[in-house]
Amino acid sequence: MKAVILLSGGLDSSTTAAVAKSEGFDELYGLTVNYGQRHLFEIDAARRVGEALGLKRHEFIELPLFRFGGSALLDENIAVPHGRTIENVEEDIPDTYVPARNTVLLSIALAYAETIRAFDIFLGINHVDYSGYPDCRPEFLEAFEKMANLATKAGIEGNQIRFHAPLLRLSKAQIIQKGMELGVDYSITHTCYDPLPDGTSCGECDACQLRLQGFREAGFTDPIPYAKR
Repeated sequence: MKAVILLSGGLDSSTTAAVAKSEGFDELYGLTVNYGQRHLFEIDAARRVGEALGLKRHEFIELPLFRFGGSALLDENIAVPHGRTIENVEEDIPDTYVPARNTVLLSIALAYAETIRAFDIFLGINHVDYSGYPDCRPEFLEAFEKMANLATKAGIEGNQIRFHAPLLRLSKAQIIQKGMELGVDYSITHTCYDPLPDGTSCGECDACQLRLQGFREAGFTDPIPYAKR
């Protein structure tokens, strides 16, 4: 059983990969994209996670979305929000939204999957504890799956392409609990949007706040270091 995994090196994608493996997908093909994000430490984290999972193949590609800008993750002139309340994190679309990112990344994952005749694609999007991104919603994924089956040779020939988002309706605490059950080593993951020069997580951006809250609610201690907790 083959599956392509969009692996960022973060908590959610690492847990998603472990879920895929637990569901019997024994040939996992990782896809990690350097799109010019300021938190490039996640690329190294993705490599560590891929090695820990024993991926069949792991592709690292360059996609210069930073040339367009339009996001705090791509443009150093736009500040990454710090210190927002959890309520604001979940209600607003923040400056860390990267225009059309998931649409672009899923398109690349689709091309990768079709070339290796894998009809299952896993991604770690989440609709419960998320930063307000429109491309993390169930309706987005349903629409993209429909498009994928209309736009590919595999789909036209009757090989149903399926997109799996096993964390879609789980809270961050539930995600962490599931990951712990599956033996995910969260100490090798990276989540922070605005890390220090040495890679230490800031502890104050939206991504850090949601991660820390998830560990607290799950009853575990986050194993990575933070500049501020």
